[in-house]
Amino acid sequence: MYLSRAPLTDSHLRQHSRHGVIRVATLEKLGVTQSTSYRRCQPGGRWTHLLPGIVLLSKEQPTARQRIEAALLLIDDLGVVTGFEAARRYGLRQAGPHGTVHVLIPEQRKVRSVKFAIIERTIVMPERRVIEGVPLAAPARAVLDGVRRIRDLDPVRSLLIETVEAGLCSVGELSAELESGSRRGTALPRAVLRELAAEVKSVPEAEALAIWKRAQLPPAEQNVTILDAFGNYVGKPDSWCDELALAWEIDSYAFHFGREAYRKTLHRNNRYAAAGIVVVQTLPSRIREEPEKVIAELRAAATAAASRPRPAVSVVRSDEAA
Repeated sequence: MYLSRAPLTDSHLRQHSRHGVIRVATLEKLGVTQSTSYRRCQPGGRWTHLLPGIVLLSKEQPTARQRIEAALLLIDDLGVVTGFEAARRYGLRQAGPHGTVHVLIPEQRKVRSVKFAIIERTIVMPERRVIEGVPLAAPARAVLDGVRRIRDLDPVRSLLIETVEAGLCSVGELSAELESGSRRGTALPRAVLRELAAEVKSVPEAEALAIWKRAQLPPAEQNVTILDAFGNYVGKPDSWCDELALAWEIDSYAFHFGREAYRKTLHRNNRYAAAGIVVVQTLPSRIREEPEKVIAELRAAATAAASRPRPAVSVVRSDEAA
């Protein structure tokens, strides 16, 4: 007697998928015809068409990982993820908008961008790193591939600064990577890397220098090291007015208010207080949105600092340290 084959369940099919993403050709080998696969992706069906020949075994919105798997299947796994999605995989929080997956493939491959998959052919494939099963371009290449595609200065600054502060790569490595590739879209990252090379450490610092000048306060230096009367380390403020022993810190949520960074900020402020240093803390958003109020606060702090004896603190500059 002939026994018909039991229909394949989605649960069984998922065992052959990658995070629920599968090729239509693979489904066909498992016994699901192409017409059935595409019918199930139509309105009212239970699957989702992601990319040509690739479906999601669900009607839910695809996750970032599912979009990545779809893009990798599209290029037959012969490439690496780069750009903002790769930056997020490296743990960077300042990466650009979600939604697209940018992948690099060898020059000889002939695959076009489609929907959310940005396919870029390159003569020299970057170093490949694998994090949680996802092949990624090395950090410098990944981050620069992301910022080359945006035209707003602050997001470029934010991501490049975070990349350096996270220790993923140095300013020199970013600059070398930038010089080795296409010049398309490199004007903004070049400008930011010049700032970083000059030790501008946070997005609003260049604007902060202009605010200090507008306040008409005594000269300030950037990123010098302060020692107390016993030669102990106190801090390295964003701006330091040695005449008044006044420190100005630009403390952004992005770079200072993580749990560990917040703890360090509290200890730093305690050291300032113990050394008798007057310190002003400013959120970066206020430099742009409330410049007059920030100027007033700096002037008030300068008046307070001038009214007390200058504490016995000293400055070590980078050229002196060398």
